[in-house]
Amino acid sequence: MRTTLFSSLLVVLSCLLACASADRTGALIGSGLGAIIGYAIGEDTEATLIGAGLGAGAGYIIGNELDKQKARNHDFDETTPLTGSRWQVESVAPQPEPMFISKVVEFRERGILVTTTTEHGGLVTVAEERYRIVGGTLIINKPGYIINVRYEIQGDQMTVDAGRFTAVLVRLS
Repeated sequence: MRTTLFSSLLVVLSCLLACASADRTGALIGSGLGAIIGYAIGEDTEATLIGAGLGAGAGYIIGNELDKQKARNHDFDETTPLTGSRWQVESVAPQPEPMFISKVVEFRERGILVTTTTEHGGLVTVAEERYRIVGGTLIINKPGYIINVRYEIQGDQMTVDAGRFTAVLVRLS
């Protein structure tokens, strides 16, 4: 039991260093605590895995709500490394369906993110969201959802990694 407890805590603590958002942190903490509780109750692998799964889900939900609260309370007057810049999406992998003709992302003051998408057939849509930066993570939100993506800028190129897709953007201004 002590070896399992120590191993679980070590994994959770090491993973916390890589988390920039409360939903991921909550999932990790919940998973570790759920595994410990599951093992303590059932004393077998199945109980440990069930506890880890339930804990991860509960931790994610709690953390996601904390992220939303942070977004609502964030001081959007502070400038970020992206404030005032415009970027055009050069590539997305894997390619989304349907693929767009053009997508321009503009990081305005007060944490406003404006995305202008031109689709095949000429339809142009403009979406407005809020953004903030925590370390190397760009957090984009609108009432009802929050997205965390890792980003890196090298010269006039920005790479965004959301896990399920990677996008390369080129600076316009």
